[in-house]
Amino acid sequence: MPLIPEEPQIHESAQGPRATPASSRTAPTPRPVPGPRPAAPSRPGRPGPLRPAPPVQRTSRDGATKPAPSGPAAPATPQIQLIPASAEGALDAAEEAVDLLLDSGRAPGDILVITTGEQHPWAAHELSFGETSYWAQHDAGDDVFYTDVTIAARAASRPVAVVAVNGGPEDAAVSALSLAHSRAGALLIVCGDPQRINSVLGAGV
Repeated sequence: MPLIPEEPQIHESAQGPRATPASSRTAPTPRPVPGPRPAAPSRPGRPGPLRPAPPVQRTSRDGATKPAPSGPAAPATPQIQLIPASAEGALDAAEEAVDLLLDSGRAPGDILVITTGEQHPWAAHELSFGETSYWAQHDAGDDVFYTDVTIAARAASRPVAVVAVNGGPEDAAVSALSLAHSRAGALLIVCGDPQRINSVLGAGV
């Protein structure tokens, strides 16, 4: 706040004030009334720390409030859909399933495709540039990601997993379905021989 100089104080001598004839006295000049003091300029301050939002309170039937549980939600079991196809046609069936998912509004990055036999052409092409580039595209999560059961364990979870049972040994189908079941957040689509797939699913996958 700026300082305002004080008015000088006038002290009379110890002998007292001098008498001045009334006729020679002049009317005192009125002193201007000082206006309000200007407000001090505001100083930019730092915002205070943000306070965390209070926990949500739940009200029971008796009127008592209880804090909402803060633990992680239980993982949801994905819905399983079976698309009958031969080993030779499983990859084409998986491609059609992916197209339907995209047409229904699913984002490309929501979908993971796992093959049990021959690699998908996209995976084979991208792996020809090296695994670093291949997995970088997986980590970016911008597109449908194709992989095969031999390396699929590195793949992260996505809302939808599609398995093409397009050949390979029996344990490959078991591994692919088990892995896809653990990676699928909402939906697991399996394309292949229904009898073979049901036997694997019936084994507890």
